[in-house]
Amino acid sequence: MANNSAEGIRWDLSDLFSAHDDPRIEAMLNSCRDRAKDFSRRFRGKISGPEGLTAKELQEGLKELEEIEEALSRGASYSGLLYAADSLRPEYQDLEQKVEQRVTEVRNLLLFFELEWLELNDEAADRLISDPALQEYSHYLKSLRRFRPHRLSEPEEKIINEKDNTGRNAFGRLFSEITSALTFSLERAEKKEELTLSEILALLHEPDRELRRRAMETLFQGLSHHGQVPAFVYDTLLQDHLTMDRLRRYPNPMMERHLVNEIDAEAVSRMMQATEANYGIAHDYFQLKARLLKLSRLALYDQYAPVGKEIAPFPFRQGQEVIMEAFEAFSPIFREIASEFFAKNWIDAEIRKGKRGGAFCASPSPQLHPYILCNYTDNLRDVMTVAHELGHGLHGYLSRKQSFLNYDTPLTTAETASVFGEMLVFDYLVERQADPQVQIALIAGKIEDAFATVFRQNVLTRFEEAVFSKRSAGRLTPQLIGEIWMEANRPYYGDAVETPELYHWGWSYIPHFIHSRFYCYSYVFGQLLVMALYRMYREQGKSFVSKYLALLEAGGSDSPEALLKPLGVDIHDPKFWQKGFDEIRGLVKRFEGLVVKDSEKRELEV
Repeated sequence: MANNSAEGIRWDLSDLFSAHDDPRIEAMLNSCRDRAKDFSRRFRGKISGPEGLTAKELQEGLKELEEIEEALSRGASYSGLLYAADSLRPEYQDLEQKVEQRVTEVRNLLLFFELEWLELNDEAADRLISDPALQEYSHYLKSLRRFRPHRLSEPEEKIINEKDNTGRNAFGRLFSEITSALTFSLERAEKKEELTLSEILALLHEPDRELRRRAMETLFQGLSHHGQVPAFVYDTLLQDHLTMDRLRRYPNPMMERHLVNEIDAEAVSRMMQATEANYGIAHDYFQLKARLLKLSRLALYDQYAPVGKEIAPFPFRQGQEVIMEAFEAFSPIFREIASEFFAKNWIDAEIRKGKRGGAFCASPSPQLHPYILCNYTDNLRDVMTVAHELGHGLHGYLSRKQSFLNYDTPLTTAETASVFGEMLVFDYLVERQADPQVQIALIAGKIEDAFATVFRQNVLTRFEEAVFSKRSAGRLTPQLIGEIWMEANRPYYGDAVETPELYHWGWSYIPHFIHSRFYCYSYVFGQLLVMALYRMYREQGKSFVSKYLALLEAGGSDSPEALLKPLGVDIHDPKFWQKGFDEIRGLVKRFEGLVVKDSEKRELEV
């Protein structure tokens, strides 16, 4: 692996457990199983029974349930984090599978509690929800009831949970292990290098056009050599999803995700339509960038070509300091929390074989703290990635005021702090640059990030809709999936960007399709929401900070719609979504103005 400034930046997971063979893991799993058995003996048949439970008794049951689930989350998070850090180590693979099976065993023992709550008639349920003793859990209890029409019997639910470990979960692990082990051979500076997926993707941002072309060609040729496996995995998971939709009586493949996200299909549809109506912003930018690069049209490998003067390299510790200062300018609380992530080794940033690609933030428990994984390659994009994941970390840290069942946010608001963190760092950097060429580079990077988070994620969602529709008619081959992928990308790139034939494999390394179907529209929601919130921050100044912190501290204690209402957000209003696009268009206009001004200045100097 190529050396860089993040070498040695590894997380310390000892707040969870000491090692993969820590005897406390087995002890915790045994304790949870015993507690779950006792819980079943005490509460089975009580909620929907003739006498029912009092609000106080239900509260006691929920608190016990939280304690068991919190312990399970620690174990599952630990095994998952070890596996993400090195999916090739057999002992980590074994632990991940073992914990997954044991967690399933315990949750099957607890399953009756949720099902009995769903069996309760609406009148009795509403009476309990409105009782002051259950105020802390009212949103959780109401949210569960949305799934009432889609739950199966307890024996059926148990079988599904058991079979998932050797079904869709196993296919997900296979995908992770294959993509984590991928290497790509590329000759550079008369030296042959073996690059990870993260490293080959980073080369698509290099100034050398020929290097970008060869990197993209190497990437997709390499993916094509393994293409049959991800295609088979994806096809199998699609059919599994469709089967479960039929059994659970979901009207369409997105419906379950909407319920989990606590958002209605109409709001998502309006958001996606608004996104497609604004693809012209991207076309205008791509054409402007082509002129800057002195090209008649961008090739796909030119999409992220640097323009202006980049701040490079950007070592990890320098990025850390920039993030800390930008966060402090918003609120000292942000800096104080972020400093703990760096000082206490809650971040894993170095690049190594076997490590999961991309980046994520995991928040195991409100009694602990979040952990961040990224692959830092010494460039400004990765500073933004760390800022993004630290935003997630801040959200998870601040919402620790909530109990376990109110801790997690739905995906629709999960990106609220992450994208906001990126915006803080972006503004900080732009304001401190006197060189217009550096400003051009920074703004171009932010525009392209916004495109990737809004337009591209909308494309990914349309692609998912299309593959599910095709899978209903029969098995999907790699060729057919590739054709659907190209068709989904066409409206976004239009005539402004040339897409090569090998881009048919562009879908094959994206983990969201495998692990979290229809996750991607949440990025669109989050980016547009934050663009609107950030505009409010610029207008309101420091008075906005306390309202924003309150939103983060609320965690998942209410629906996104209710939590956003105090900030004046109406997710059903098309004008709300357009505000986000107006902000993006404003960035493009700002970029164009800087380019024209700098060009005129250079002409005068000549």
